[in-house]
Amino acid sequence: MVSRVIPVEPFDLVIFGGTGDLARRKILPALFRRFRGGQMPAGARIIGTARGGLDTVGYRSLVAEALHEFSGEGSGAEINAFLQRVSYVTVDAAGDTGWLKLREPIEEEQGPRVRLFYFSVRPRLFGGLAERIYRHGMARGARIVVEKPFGKDLDTARELNQMLAAYFYESQIYRIDHYLGKETVQNLMAIRFGNMLFEPLWNSQYVDHIQITVAETVDVAGREAYYDRAGAMRDMMQNHLMQLLCLIAMEPPAKFDSDAVRDEKLKVIRALDPVQPHHIVRGQFEGDAAAGLKSYRESVGNPRSATESYVALKAHISNWRWAGTPFYLRTGKRLVARSSVINVMFKDAPHSIFGEDAGRHANLLSIRLQPDEGITLKVTIKEPGQGGMRLVDVPLDMSFAEALGQEGSHPADAYERLIMDVIRGNQTLFMRGDEVEAAWAWTDPVIEGWTARGDVPKPYVSASTGPDDADLLMRRDGREWRGIRP
Repeated sequence: MVSRVIPVEPFDLVIFGGTGDLARRKILPALFRRFRGGQMPAGARIIGTARGGLDTVGYRSLVAEALHEFSGEGSGAEINAFLQRVSYVTVDAAGDTGWLKLREPIEEEQGPRVRLFYFSVRPRLFGGLAERIYRHGMARGARIVVEKPFGKDLDTARELNQMLAAYFYESQIYRIDHYLGKETVQNLMAIRFGNMLFEPLWNSQYVDHIQITVAETVDVAGREAYYDRAGAMRDMMQNHLMQLLCLIAMEPPAKFDSDAVRDEKLKVIRALDPVQPHHIVRGQFEGDAAAGLKSYRESVGNPRSATESYVALKAHISNWRWAGTPFYLRTGKRLVARSSVINVMFKDAPHSIFGEDAGRHANLLSIRLQPDEGITLKVTIKEPGQGGMRLVDVPLDMSFAEALGQEGSHPADAYERLIMDVIRGNQTLFMRGDEVEAAWAWTDPVIEGWTARGDVPKPYVSASTGPDDADLLMRRDGREWRGIRP
């Protein structure tokens, strides 16, 4: 199966923080892969900016090194051809140096083209960048891309939205969450709304509960200062897992466009009940001297840190579709395997005609987001043999790599898809300002509650599934977590 390459319009992409880690690891390799894929039109230009005193030759050398290290694809000729699209301007994001120089290539007569500004810098610089782009006459018709975190609470999210809105319309602002660019995350909507098989069953009458797990094996290396201020609730739950919850629970939009989809996601967030204290479990990974692993507190250099590296909670959505159906969400670092999966657990059949010996059986739809993207549907069949009517659950398994061949084995990187969507002007996979604020409005009371109570995260063993209290959270309801598997 060969995917279609849909060209985009000619564009100018300015990367603020063009020498930074995100640009080197993600943005530039993503652009190079789209160049190799034939999606970058002739005349498209990439302009890196930073405070460092580089020139275009020096920056191209840096870009080439990044592509060799983080892309691992392409011949020397392809890299050289890509580098001809790349230039550099020294710009002070917090001052006025370089802005007039930046305007020169942008104002060159090049015909109709899309203009993008990628804010690959610290959030505290976003407001100043927006103001300077506007003041120097480059905001009209432009699009800006901002990375998370979108604030650290409701107040700071509102302040950030107001700063951006002072110079750009909401239709010009693209709040990027790379999780939404994953192939399987987008497939959630295709599964939900493209298959008549599932939609009639997608409600509290047939679904017992839903589990959403995002497990990581890594620790907080390289992000110690940020992570100890944020924790798993702010870093993962408030955005990544919240978005997965919205996509799995939202009502069908009237049509597949950005505002219709985001309207339905917003309704889900606003329908979430406050989380009860006994429905939250926080954890912090311990060290393993034999394996040479530091504890969380040793990793961040804070022996009294009460920041969670793991959080699990039980949520309820108060609407007609999901009333009474619990959603269990968990995420953590230094766990047993890297895995992101959504498990939709259907209810038992209301009456078994096969007797007690057949046991209890229920269907499961498992949607694997990473690392082995795919979908598994567990169904109940008769166990082969002459031993009577014995039932067993078997998987109907679809791996992207097996079902879709080369395209499934190497799905496009999330940044490739999202950057191309910005160029197309498609905001479907980007968070809207009111959506961000609604997510913080739900998250803030949870954090304020455990802070007021003085809760301390429960320790858990490295390379485990998390603290024991998370298992108790499920067992109290007569349920259990699905295993975390690579």
